[in-house]
Amino acid sequence: MKLKGKVAIVTGSTSGMGRATAELFAREGAKVVVTGRNEERAKEVVDKIKSEGNEAIYVIADMSDMDEVKKIFDTTIETYGTVDILFNNAGMLSLTPLMELSFEEWNKAFAVNVTAAFYLAQLCAPIMREKGKGVIINTSSVAGAHAHHGPAAYVTTKHALNGLTKSMAWELGPEIRANAILPGAILTAMLNSVGGEAGVPHLIEGSPLKRAGKPEEIASAALFLASDDSSFITGQLIRVDGGIDI
Repeated sequence: MKLKGKVAIVTGSTSGMGRATAELFAREGAKVVVTGRNEERAKEVVDKIKSEGNEAIYVIADMSDMDEVKKIFDTTIETYGTVDILFNNAGMLSLTPLMELSFEEWNKAFAVNVTAAFYLAQLCAPIMREKGKGVIINTSSVAGAHAHHGPAAYVTTKHALNGLTKSMAWELGPEIRANAILPGAILTAMLNSVGGEAGVPHLIEGSPLKRAGKPEEIASAALFLASDDSSFITGQLIRVDGGIDI
C-alpha cells in the first residue's frame, strides 16, 4: 500500500476524477476526506470506500465560500488529527465568452478554481511542515496551457493555478512537494455538460490517442504524485491529456 497511514483530503470527490482518486487513495491505505456539495453522492462514495474495508468521511462544502472551505480542514483535523495529502481537485467550468462575462461569474470561478486551493494549502501546510513531509496536488487543465481550450475565466483561472502550484513548490519546500495535473478530455459529468466527446472533437481528433481519458487514469497520476514514487518531483505541470498539443 503506497499511502498506508496517510490522511488525504480530496476536494470535489463525489464524482468523476475526484471520486476515482478518493477510492484509489483509500485502497492504497489512506484515510480519505471526501468533499462535495451533494450529500447523497458524498455518502455513496464514503459507503463504497467503507464497503471495501477502508476508511473515509465526507464534508459538504461550497468551494466558493471560504468559511465552508475551512470547515473541510477543521473536520479533517477533528477527525484524524493530521493531514498528509491535499488534492485540490474541485473545479468550476465557466463557458461564458469574454465579452459576455459578468464580474459575478469571473469572481466565482477564481474562488473555486484558485482561492480555495490557496486557502486549503495555507491551512494544511503548517501541519505538513511540522511533520517534515507533505504533498499538494492541484487539478489544472489543458486550458491552463493554451487559451484555445476554453473561454476566458476558465483559461485564466487554470493558468493562475499553474502559477500557484509552482509558487507552492518553491515556498513550501523542502518539506512539501506540490504539483499539478492538467487533464484533457476526461469522461466526467463536466465533459457531459458540454456534450461529451462529441462536444470537444478538437481534444479527441487532435490527440494521438483519439479518445477521451477515464477518471481512473487521472487517479493513477494523482496516486503517483501523492506517493514516494514521485519523491524527486515538485513544481511540475503533469499533462494527462492523450497527447493533445504535442
